[in-house]
Amino acid sequence: MHFRVVTYNIHKGIGGRDRRYRPERIIETLAHLEPCILFLQEVDEDVPRSRHHHQTEMLAAELGFSHLAFQRNVHLKQGWYGNAILSRFPLSDVESCDLTIPLKKRRQALLARCKLSVGDHSRSLLLANMHLGLAGPERTIQLRRLLKHPMLAHAHKDTPILVGGDFNDVWGRLGRKVLEPVSYQNAGGMHRTFPALFPMRPLDRIYYRGPLQVHHAFASRTALAREASDHLPLIVEFTCRE
Repeated sequence: MHFRVVTYNIHKGIGGRDRRYRPERIIETLAHLEPCILFLQEVDEDVPRSRHHHQTEMLAAELGFSHLAFQRNVHLKQGWYGNAILSRFPLSDVESCDLTIPLKKRRQALLARCKLSVGDHSRSLLLANMHLGLAGPERTIQLRRLLKHPMLAHAHKDTPILVGGDFNDVWGRLGRKVLEPVSYQNAGGMHRTFPALFPMRPLDRIYYRGPLQVHHAFASRTALAREASDHLPLIVEFTCRE
């Protein structure tokens, strides 16, 4: 079963260079990539800066996704922003994992079970989408806390798992320190995704565990992707063994 996953910090649909809210750029960028599963960060809901759009529902409608989940992370004066998962396959068991560190910005991970189905074949896949903190010790605590969540901690060793999002980890030390010792592998390498206009830092990652094979991974560097957000989308193509 072949499928494509994209993780993308959309920066509320606000361009990294012109600071203008133009969600059509995000929509066109993602439509061109034809993802099966989307991990999105910095997604607005009913916020004035983004015209009070409910961006998860808007993006799902524009891109033709039938299955979606949104997680409210930060409560603003009006509205929220947080993480979202969009999928062409059914989602169930949607849960939140609180990653907040005292005196730091509220952070959570959004988890879900996805029923991957291609032709006559189907497979359950676990998803975890997150936006980690800015400080190294904070990120380490957050990622270890996520791995202790029952959905991941109690998963069978043959259950495929994807953990992705904005890791805010420039050198990749976090994955080597926390994820790789418990059998997760870096699917996307060290593709630079930030800042979008002149990408220098590989902040966005997808890690996987279980019967998955990576075929291709890249950061989209189209002219439109460089303008749409302050991050570039990271794309990974997988095959799930039956």
